Amino acid sequence: MPEVPDLEAIRSFFNRHIVGQTVTRVETPIPFLVRVPRDDFVRLLTGDTFGEVHRYGKFLLFSLESGRVLVVNPMLTGRFAYVEPKARKRARTGLILGLANGCEIRYADHLRMGRIYLTTPDQLNTLPQFPDMGPDVLDPALTEDAFKQRLLHHRGQVKGILTNHRFVAGIGNAYSDEILWEARLHPYRKRTQLSEDEMSALYRAVHSVLAWATAIVTEKMRDSIDYAEWRDHLRVHRRGGEPCPRCGATISEITAGQRVTSFCRHCQL
Repeated sequence: MPEVPDLEAIRSFFNRHIVGQTVTRVETPIPFLVRVPRDDFVRLLTGDTFGEVHRYGKFLLFSLESGRVLVVNPMLTGRFAYVEPKARKRARTGLILGLANGCEIRYADHLRMGRIYLTTPDQLNTLPQFPDMGPDVLDPALTEDAFKQRLLHHRGQVKGILTNHRFVAGIGNAYSDEILWEARLHPYRKRTQLSEDEMSALYRAVHSVLAWATAIVTEKMRDSIDYAEWRDHLRVHRRGGEPCPRCGATISEITAGQRVTSFCRHCQL
């Protein structure tokens, strides 16, 4: 699932390449991914011009000269590409936007779970999930005090809270493992067991891990976004059986449902 570092890298890439580019062609090979009547979607988007690309949580928001916003929620398996028309298409490519510069923006979705909308800024809160989200995890207004106050309103295990978009928007399974490792917190600790200092450590870990990872992923995607999530830099997630890079103990891995949780039992308490 794309998370903040992946989506920030994609956003940065698009802001370098598509701002000022006009959409000349719209194709929807998998129509139900687009949650707008097809004819309206094609008519309204054709001839419009891209402005800056933004992100909120796990949504990408493509501003348009008309005042509308193209919104993409890639969910688990949504992938973007920016390529020449002759480039081979990924399986289950669901949207193709031809641009005036001769390139194409493509969106492919292996599980066909993602959703694409064309709306206006004042209608964003009518989109599914959007009004339920807490503040974006990188919102400057989410200070340490604000983070702690929000944390106090949630119960349960700390990993479950971190990945709950109602708490903060943008953290998923992979980076919650990395954040908790950095903060030295066991993923199954109850929020009610966290001390004031541990909540502060968690806040600092959120920002340090996301900044560290975003820089790495952005560099990896500097010239191409035709990747799945970039995960080779992760220190604990999906590293079960390997030595912890901090203390050398074996990293544990637990699968519950479809979610893998990776952590060090020795140094995450």
